[in-house]
Amino acid sequence: MKKKYSLIAVLLIAVILVFGCLFFQNRSHEEKEEKKTLRVGVTLYRGDDSFINNLCGKMEEKAKAYEKETGVKVILDVVDGKGNQNTQNSQVDRFISLGVDVICVNMVDRSAASYIISRAMEGDIPVIFFNREPVEEDMNRWEKLYYVGESAKESAVLQGNILVDAYKKDPASLDLNGDGKVSYVLLEGETSHQDSLIRTEWSIQTLKDGGVPLEKITGGIGNWEKSQGSAWMEKWLDEYPDEIELVISNNDDMALGAADALERKKITRPIKIVGIDGTPQGIEGLNSGKLFGTVQCDSDEYANAVFQIAAAAGLGQNVQEIVSLEGGKYYNCRQTALTVDKN
Repeated sequence: MKKKYSLIAVLLIAVILVFGCLFFQNRSHEEKEEKKTLRVGVTLYRGDDSFINNLCGKMEEKAKAYEKETGVKVILDVVDGKGNQNTQNSQVDRFISLGVDVICVNMVDRSAASYIISRAMEGDIPVIFFNREPVEEDMNRWEKLYYVGESAKESAVLQGNILVDAYKKDPASLDLNGDGKVSYVLLEGETSHQDSLIRTEWSIQTLKDGGVPLEKITGGIGNWEKSQGSAWMEKWLDEYPDEIELVISNNDDMALGAADALERKKITRPIKIVGIDGTPQGIEGLNSGKLFGTVQCDSDEYANAVFQIAAAAGLGQNVQEIVSLEGGKYYNCRQTALTVDKN
């Protein structure tokens, strides 16, 4: 009789456990189904960067469209790191303390991503890096890390080919003094920044491969800023008043700064200036004749990729089913070479 009661007791406990598990599973499922808010923390390396500013505006548009389409309320908390990695780390800490669902990071220092990744892993919060790619070792630390950007090599090759095509069509359009060489100055984005290094290397290599006889006069680090591009160009025009025939810039902002310096100095020689990014300001400069060419990244596609990955990861969905990623982590946006004729 004792064994019989013991067996009944065991069976009752088993039934209670089974129904308890089913109850909590069902409750968890209902909570997941009922999730109607997506909280996204976004930290920018510098909010006054034209490309980043435009991209952020597009992401806000995507968030509004997503709300309307899905009924999920999106809280987009955008903050500016102001070029300081410690500031950005503190912003990420704040996002985690607020319990955001996902964090989007435009790194100040791409080599310093390990702190952000460690904090995100502790909080089990997915991270979408964009525009500034962390090193591969960091990206491989966790499955909930993603990167959206564009190929720096492709940007540079497209930029270089704009000038190769111009030279082949009319060598005198670049070789202004007819000495058989195209004398250029170079505006670089940042010291040791991977995009800056790659854009510089492959733009010049593409020109050389295309048969353009180059001669470098000088170059400078403009930190992607229009004001610095302008200051460098003004200095170079004083030092080499009749030698500069071409300005190659790692981005549109610095290129536009160089164009402003030409205007201030009242230089009428048709010095060609090329940039990269295809920002609204860059396109305006192209249409007005300030820039000879630029390489446009599809900012609409870019913003959509960042937001769609963030939404899927933040809501616990299968990201790969929503956005096709290389290696399960990477998304490269399309780019197009633009000149006045092709715009």
